[in-house]
Amino acid sequence: MVRSEADSHHAPSHSRKELREVPEAKEMNPMESQLIIRRMTRDDVEMLYRELNGHGIGNTYDKIERCWQENVLEQRITLVAIHENAFAGWLHLLSRSHYPPFVDEGIPEINNFDVVPAKRRLGIGSALMDAVEAIAFDKHGIVGIGVGLYHDYGNAQRLYAKRGYIPDGRGISDHGKPVEPGSYVQVGHELVLWLTKEPAREQRV
Repeated sequence: MVRSEADSHHAPSHSRKELREVPEAKEMNPMESQLIIRRMTRDDVEMLYRELNGHGIGNTYDKIERCWQENVLEQRITLVAIHENAFAGWLHLLSRSHYPPFVDEGIPEINNFDVVPAKRRLGIGSALMDAVEAIAFDKHGIVGIGVGLYHDYGNAQRLYAKRGYIPDGRGISDHGKPVEPGSYVQVGHELVLWLTKEPAREQRV
């Protein structure tokens, strides 16, 4: 699950040859400032730990190190945003989603999307989404994402709708399991609506 760049993005929870095949670092110019979107490298682990925790986006060193190892093993692609020579955000594409229906259908999941508070509303979140969608469409022809249901996720809900994401048609899930009629659930980060997008969908909206 992912929040929009206006929120503290948190998801509920490659071989070296293939890593080279992911698109090269991408330079943009939002609001006349330099933005680079690139793949995570081994040297980023220390920087990401320092920057994420320094901006109040808590992550353990072991978790960030594990993210890198999963990149090497083709289980995850991690993109890092650098804006005006400073860390601005990151997001991940999981080859194997945490959501069972996506696993069954081979749909990768956009996961753990963070833009640091001082860098929000500059188009950085959208640039990260553009880059990760391009990778997902090239490799899988589709991409999925989960979004929370309460007000903290309002900006994310609007963002994904504008980008052409639609519900997967299975209703909401709690900790990855379908919520059945008549059941009681706690509204929190794990109560999620899952969405998908295909390359042509944005043009049809």
